[in-house]
Amino acid sequence: MMYSAVIVAAGSSRRAGFDKLAALLCGAPVMCHSVRAFAQAGARDIILVCPKERWEALKPWEYAEGVPLVRAEGGERRQDSVWAGLCAIPEGSEWVAVHDAARPLITAEGIKRCLEAARVSGAAACAHPIVDTLKRADEKGRVISGEVSRDGLWGMETPQIFRLDLLRKAYERARADGRMLTDEVSAMEGLGVVTQLVRVQENDKITLPGDLERAERLYRAARVSS
Repeated sequence: MMYSAVIVAAGSSRRAGFDKLAALLCGAPVMCHSVRAFAQAGARDIILVCPKERWEALKPWEYAEGVPLVRAEGGERRQDSVWAGLCAIPEGSEWVAVHDAARPLITAEGIKRCLEAARVSGAAACAHPIVDTLKRADEKGRVISGEVSRDGLWGMETPQIFRLDLLRKAYERARADGRMLTDEVSAMEGLGVVTQLVRVQENDKITLPGDLERAERLYRAARVSS
């Protein structure tokens, strides 16, 4: 399955209060764990969407294991950065996997599971079923009575994998319509494409400082059990 990987690493980490993508996770920058995982999962090439300063400081090519790695300049919004990555993919790839670099726990095995689901169904994305009790609150954080049903609710993750031509078409349509996109599944919904959800191993996103500590524990635990 010939595919390219677009890794989005253009965010400013404002909520984290530090550059979470440059933070060390078990000896390697958070951003570089994703580069290594896609290299090990057989990506044809990797497009890393990130600022030049981050690229030069973290040296992600050292983690690419010989897979061609190029940088694309990000945009103001995530969807602008994804579009920049899609435009930077060289000819020859039929599929694309889009991944957020803030999810460094993704493994080659998890990527391959999502790839296989995409090959069978035509579109796939990593996700997890919601198990927490859900409540709706007002703007001041006060609970509004009544529970929100968890039935059929999933939290979206990355990578999200699609045919490259269809994802480009979906983004072109969304850009023309001025639609805000939160992920690639949302873009594909505009074309009427149904995405298969795939549950993989721990694949949490690093957003706050405490998330990095938890990721470190999970990473070490996974290495001990493997």
